Amino acid sequence: MQGKVEICGVNTAKLKVLSNEEIMALLRRTKEGDREARQELIAGNLRLVLSVIQKFLSRGENVDDLFQVGCIGLIKAIDNFDISQNVRFSTYGVPMIIGEIRRYLRDNSPIRVSRSMRDLAYKVLQVKERLMGETQREPTVEEIARALEIRREDVVFALDAILDPVSLHEPVYTDGGDAICVMDQVGDTKNTDESWLEQIALNEAIDRLGEREKHILALRFYDGKTQMEVAGEVGISQAQVSRLEKNAISQIKKNL
Repeated sequence: MQGKVEICGVNTAKLKVLSNEEIMALLRRTKEGDREARQELIAGNLRLVLSVIQKFLSRGENVDDLFQVGCIGLIKAIDNFDISQNVRFSTYGVPMIIGEIRRYLRDNSPIRVSRSMRDLAYKVLQVKERLMGETQREPTVEEIARALEIRREDVVFALDAILDPVSLHEPVYTDGGDAICVMDQVGDTKNTDESWLEQIALNEAIDRLGEREKHILALRFYDGKTQMEVAGEVGISQAQVSRLEKNAISQIKKNL
C-alpha cells in the first residue's frame, strides 16, 4: 500500500485473519441476528477489502475512499450471503466488493455516461456472453448487432462507453528504472519533432521573401483565391501573379 499502514484510521498490519470455518460460524450467528458476530465478521474480512483495492490504486483515487467503498461492498456481501450454498465467502465477497468499487468509480468519473447507454452496454455484454457460449468463439460486432437488432455503430458506442478511462501517466512497464507510461506508447504522427522542425524551416524560408510575394502566397494558399482573383486584388496581370508565385515557391524550396 505504498508504505502506508493506516487506512481510514485502521492499522492494516494488525488486521485479523479468519479461517473459513470461523467465517462460516460467524455467518450463521449473523443470520440469527447476532450484531457482535456481524461486526467481528466485518473486521475479520478487511484484509479481503485491502487485497481487492490493490488493483484500483493506479487510477490515482484516494486509498481511504476506495477502502470505505470496499467495506460497503463487504457489508453487502455479508448481509446477502446464502449460507446454504456450498461456496466460500471470499468467492462471493470479492465480486461484490469489486462491483461496489467500480460503481463508485463510474458514478464519480469525469466522463458521464447516460443510463440508457449503460443499459445498452449491459445488454451487449449479455448477448456477447451468450454467443460465446453457443459458438465457442468471440462474436463479431456485426453478430451482436444482428442479435440485438441494432446498428453496428450502437454496439461499438455502448462498449466504448463502459471502458475505464486511462491516465496518460499510468505506467505500463518498468524494468527497475524509469517506467514507460501510456503517453510513451501513444503515437502522434502530426506533432513530431520532424514536423516541428519542418514548420520552423518553412516559416524562416517564407520570412526571406519580399512583402509582395508573401501577400500573393497568402491570398493563394491561405485564402484559397485563384490567380485571376489575386491579380484583380493586387492590381497586376494574371501572368505576373503566376510568375511571382512560381519564383516565390522556388525561393522557398531553395531556402529549405
